[in-house]
Amino acid sequence: MLFAWLKRYMPRSLYGRAALILVMPVVTLLLIASVVFLQRHLEDVTRQMTLAVSREIDLVVDRAERVETQQQLLAEMRPLLDALATRMRFPAPDDVPDGDILRGFDLTGGVVTETIRARIPELRAIELLDNRNSRFYLDTRLGPIELIFDRRRLTPAAPHQLLVTMLFFGILMTAISFLYMRNQLRPITRLARAAQAFGHGRTVDYTPSGATEVRAAGQAFLDMRARIERQIEQRTMMLSGVSHDLRTPLTRLRLSLSLLDEEEAAPMRRDVDEMQRLLDAFLEFSRGVAESGFESLDPAELLREVVDDQRRAGLDVELVECEGQGEMTLRPMAIRRAAENLIANAMRYGTRAEVSVSLTPKSLRIRVEDDGPGIAADQRGEAIKPFVRLDPARNQDKGTGVGLGLAIVADIARAHGGTLRLGESGRLGGLCADIVIGR
Repeated sequence: MLFAWLKRYMPRSLYGRAALILVMPVVTLLLIASVVFLQRHLEDVTRQMTLAVSREIDLVVDRAERVETQQQLLAEMRPLLDALATRMRFPAPDDVPDGDILRGFDLTGGVVTETIRARIPELRAIELLDNRNSRFYLDTRLGPIELIFDRRRLTPAAPHQLLVTMLFFGILMTAISFLYMRNQLRPITRLARAAQAFGHGRTVDYTPSGATEVRAAGQAFLDMRARIERQIEQRTMMLSGVSHDLRTPLTRLRLSLSLLDEEEAAPMRRDVDEMQRLLDAFLEFSRGVAESGFESLDPAELLREVVDDQRRAGLDVELVECEGQGEMTLRPMAIRRAAENLIANAMRYGTRAEVSVSLTPKSLRIRVEDDGPGIAADQRGEAIKPFVRLDPARNQDKGTGVGLGLAIVADIARAHGGTLRLGESGRLGGLCADIVIGR
């Protein structure tokens, strides 16, 4: 439960996580060193030095109890005070503070106050306002006494110096480590950008660099990209070649059928037309997105044009919703082909179709819904595979097709770094097809 809660606040990027791994040990080390220094070294040394000063203060209190006047006390203590570099005077009662006066950021003032008060019950107030002098006010039989000691006799000089030094060098070494880490992570970032661009259908220049493992991963990516590009090129050439070569015999068949009696040639002409549709589908699948480059465009305007074209063709298609405004970098011809395929698929199995567009800061969604029989949930994964025909109940009396319509749409969505999702339409009761592309 704790790890799940912490995971929500952890950085998601590799750079952020590496920075956290780098900073956490430095911060932890500084905190531990600071605590150990304050408790084990600074406080112990301060307490020992304060105990030595408390004995001198106790000596002054003891002498004050033995003499009769202030002048006698000053005369007796002058040789000792000069040797100890200590000053003593008798202040007016109004000049004596009512309580201890310490600086808020004094690292050792609390230890000094605690140690002195534990040994000198006659102590009235302590004044520690700077690093030079410390003043102690005592209540004696002769009146209040003010003792002024050099602060360096109570605490180590500049006790914060070690902390400042650790903090400075900690920040310095962390900054140097950040620069080095950024140089090491830059090849990984370049590899991620190249892979992301290839996933969106773009090929960017990339040269492996960095550590040995990163170079190996980069070279593996280049090999994989080249192999995929060769496979796509071979598939395109194969389908285009087969489709192109079959057009010549189909043309000869059409010419031969034109010489026959119309009634006798009608069934054979329908077969030739069906073969022509299959060839056209093969060519469309083989082209994929190769004929369309990326452009910055308004997806809603593009879909509006597609719907208008379909309505002029006599189809019952309506653009029901356009949510969000703005432009997005897409392949216009490919997106148009995908939308037309979804609309054609909807009208093939239904009587009407509704199109909606939603553009958010994170994604683009193009939705086509129909009032047909839909696709069963267990068949939706198969429906987007090439050359797959579903159960005849889906096809009704509209023909079987070649099984490439949704496959072409899925290819176009993947070429944009998106996906094709199939579901049930809540508005029309048929199939709901969504093209979702991240921005």
